[in-house]
Amino acid sequence: MSLKVALAGAGAFGIKHLDGIRNIPDVEVVSLISRDLAKTREVADQYGIAHVSTELDDALAIREVDAVILCTPTQMHADQAKACLRAGKHVQVEIPLCDVLKQGEEVLALQKQTGKVAMVGHTRRFNPSHQFVHRRIRAGEFHIQQMDVQTYFFRRTNMNALGQPRSWTDHLLWHHAAHTVDLFAYQTGSPIVKANAIQGPIHPELGIAMDMSIQLQAANGAICTLSLSFNNDGPLGTFFRYIGDSATYIARYDDLVQSHSKGAETPVDVSKVDVSMNGIELQDREFFAAIREGREPNASVAQVLPCYQVLHQLEQQLLDR
Repeated sequence: MSLKVALAGAGAFGIKHLDGIRNIPDVEVVSLISRDLAKTREVADQYGIAHVSTELDDALAIREVDAVILCTPTQMHADQAKACLRAGKHVQVEIPLCDVLKQGEEVLALQKQTGKVAMVGHTRRFNPSHQFVHRRIRAGEFHIQQMDVQTYFFRRTNMNALGQPRSWTDHLLWHHAAHTVDLFAYQTGSPIVKANAIQGPIHPELGIAMDMSIQLQAANGAICTLSLSFNNDGPLGTFFRYIGDSATYIARYDDLVQSHSKGAETPVDVSKVDVSMNGIELQDREFFAAIREGREPNASVAQVLPCYQVLHQLEQQLLDR
């Protein structure tokens, strides 16, 4: 039986989900919600979506809708996730789950109450490059000593991933650091017990720090160093160096290489790790599979909430300084 899905947010990441869902059998997007009705209709027409609205409640009122994917501004995520659960819908919310810890805790409490699938888009858990490393760790063939991560963008105005202006402000800590904080705990299989952060000057118009440095330590002793910037004029993106006891790997989006002494790099073929190389598609596949199988998904709200507890701790450090 086909799953009926509503998608909220017709921006850059909403379109990435629509492209991924096209490759997943027995899933149909039946409703598209976004702020600008004309632009939303334009996207809906491209993907053959019949129902269009500027209000999430309109989609939640559609009886046939089984699940909702939220690709809306960060500040709306928790409240909209709770609205979906109250309406009896399964929900996947794009990262971050929240930018206030209490709101994330409320989402988890409601998920437990309703029993619905609630998942967060921590895509790094699904990228084949990181899956490859994860499988080596689970097999006992590789143990992380340190993760060195660079998250760099050139984003001095409110632009989305397509270079289009947006109405909300991105955040290095609650959005971009969330990817690495969660991935570090997931890959090490060990909770984060120490966390420290410092940040650069606050942007006079955006009201956020444009540069940040974070240090983490897991209970098993592994450490992580994360550098983040909105001021970096290329190369852009996030680059992960896994330094382990038996190898060193560097993940650049979906490319993975093994690093050797004297700077040599050997490409690692990750094309057969999963059914797709598209991390967004793979996380959507997990979401729909968990719904059909009645199980907890990888990157469930319960699994990723410790990440947001660490982010809350780091935010308190920064506010106290």
